[in-house]
Amino acid sequence: MQTISPTQPAAKPTSAVAAPFPWQPDGGDGTYRNPIIYADYSDPDVVRVGDDFYLVASSFNCTPGLPILHSKDLVNWTLINHALKNLPDPRYAEVQPGCGVWAPAIRFHENKYWIFFPTPDEGIYLTTAAHPSGQWSKPHLLQAGKGLIDPCPLWDDDGKAYLIHAYAGSRAGIKHRLRVCPMAPDGSRLLDEGKIVFHEPERHPTLEGPKFLKREGWYYILAPAGGVETGWQLALRSKNIYGPYEEKIVLEQGNTPVNGPHQGALIDTADGKWWFVHFQDAGVYGRVTHLQPVKWEDGWPMMGKNRDGIAEPVLHHAKPAAANGHMAVPQTSDEFDS
Repeated sequence: MQTISPTQPAAKPTSAVAAPFPWQPDGGDGTYRNPIIYADYSDPDVVRVGDDFYLVASSFNCTPGLPILHSKDLVNWTLINHALKNLPDPRYAEVQPGCGVWAPAIRFHENKYWIFFPTPDEGIYLTTAAHPSGQWSKPHLLQAGKGLIDPCPLWDDDGKAYLIHAYAGSRAGIKHRLRVCPMAPDGSRLLDEGKIVFHEPERHPTLEGPKFLKREGWYYILAPAGGVETGWQLALRSKNIYGPYEEKIVLEQGNTPVNGPHQGALIDTADGKWWFVHFQDAGVYGRVTHLQPVKWEDGWPMMGKNRDGIAEPVLHHAKPAAANGHMAVPQTSDEFDS
């Protein structure tokens, strides 16, 4: 059997801490090493509610779909549920490689949890629940359309709601445009065609996976560009939700072995610090999950560490300030006895 080896050198857990898992990100000494999840949880998104973090990921044509993981510190994660028992189209009774659930977004709004997810051949769906570990609603088709992917909502301060999404080049023939549409606040429908808010194919080809955020009067869009294996993380900002948007690269490979560091969740902790959860394409190991510290500099979320003016990933870092709980990784046993 092939031995799993890390993609980069990293500090080992302290000798006082046993390593019960094939890969243990928590050093047991207040530090962690990347990746925080050495498993295929593609296109992660995270929401914080109080002291709890919940992560969702793409599941493509697998069922159950939309895995949901829980953590108290952004480092130790446990699988607690799946939001989809079956994919919302009868054709998924048969294997459909490359189809099904692509990059989802999870949010907490009006005392419930919302997951927006695309299936690139059918459209954009919404499912909700009172709690991530509970029963999720039957998926509602918010917007039908081929090639509509990677949706993310934003409820503004005035109560209005918006949805941003990208396009799948394999279905729509477009792969570098982001569209913002006004949305009914209950997520029942889009109100009109909206507007393309960013399109710079020469500088940022294959632009996708957008995430929406509003902070200190600025609208931010976090979007990966340049492709899964070789791309970078782009941040956009504007005082107007429809733009025009300024741009800045806030994370790239730099002088590290972490290729294509992008697409994920910009998240704050209860102590006011910020972090970025993203994936790295690790070949046969899938899209593994990393955690980067974030510092806001001149209104931009700069990720990882600064090396010669480039924001590049960290391999080993102090953990987020959180109560040290038990060490955990997503369940790995194939014994099926628990």
